[in-house]
Amino acid sequence: MRDVLDELLRRYSAGEKVALGTVVATFSSAPRAPGAAMLVAQDGTVSGSVSGGCVEGAVYELGTQVLQDGTPVLQRYGVSDDDAFAVGLTCGGIIDIYVESISATDFPEFAELAKSIQTEEPVALATIVAHPDPSRIGRRLVVWPDRTAGDLGSARAEAAVADDARGMLGTGRTGTLHYGAEGQRRGEGMSVFVNSFEPPPRMLVFGAIDFATAMARLGSYLGYRVTVCDARPIFATKSRFPDADDVVVNWPHRYLAAEVEAGRIDQRTVIAVLTHDPKFDVPVLEVALRCDAGYIGAMGSRRTHDDRMQRLREAGVTEEELARLSSPIGLDLGARTPEETAVSIAAEIISLRWGGEGRRLTEVSGRIHREP
Repeated sequence: MRDVLDELLRRYSAGEKVALGTVVATFSSAPRAPGAAMLVAQDGTVSGSVSGGCVEGAVYELGTQVLQDGTPVLQRYGVSDDDAFAVGLTCGGIIDIYVESISATDFPEFAELAKSIQTEEPVALATIVAHPDPSRIGRRLVVWPDRTAGDLGSARAEAAVADDARGMLGTGRTGTLHYGAEGQRRGEGMSVFVNSFEPPPRMLVFGAIDFATAMARLGSYLGYRVTVCDARPIFATKSRFPDADDVVVNWPHRYLAAEVEAGRIDQRTVIAVLTHDPKFDVPVLEVALRCDAGYIGAMGSRRTHDDRMQRLREAGVTEEELARLSSPIGLDLGARTPEETAVSIAAEIISLRWGGEGRRLTEVSGRIHREP
């Protein structure tokens, strides 16, 4: 939904009804992850994508049908017949897509949900997509860390779903949960899709150099909230880093220590130390290697790396902590320019996140897309 949120909110505010198709489950090499969405408006306009083009035509037809009769539909698509190129996934995957209508009448809580997403307040949307009682399909519960809004038709179901949705929200997971018809933990029959809208992950880039400009641009493109930090005000300017969300003038280690203390660093946080100057990168890496960041990388030559590792050991950083450091930073792509180097760093981040090996796909066999 995030990809089509602005258009959805615009039409919702104008009193229009729209059909929203959402990927709620994937199997094998599905092209898009759960949460990907496609909007079909009453004037025929389409926004977003659920499969990169494979089944958009079929989902459009379903959206048109849902706009007419108001009945939500859960549809599975995969390559299982000769019609695959018309209504299936040519990549060989399988996806479940839930198509529903959204308007101010049938989803009064949407405005508050949209506001939370826009202001980066953690929130999840739980929707019943399958149930023995057809009248319960489409019921929604909006879940915040401290409150809920909506109705699933059962107090027991609402309590169970709210609890599980908060757990998923805390780890940034989106997916389908299964319960008994009234929310029983060990039952079956009710499927609830939980779409988590946690704040975007952070990328902290230390060192206001040309490589940081390219890294900030690529980090923003990948969906990170990018901060560039450097102690030198002549270099750390917004005009030099237009793609960064924040440009901070501060000593890197002081800024990072304050962010850690404030609880704003988590497993989704990426830290890229690009200064390759020991007076900057050793102190900030001391802090970084002892915090919860999911990725910590540092730029430099082999000689710089060896010197930095020795300085960090002398500063009391343990071997276990040093093992978390990606240095020299990035994958071996033969990168030379700042832009190519940024791609190399991003490739390493993606590879570590999803368990990829960083090899050419033509050299490996098996599934292309790994499970999260």
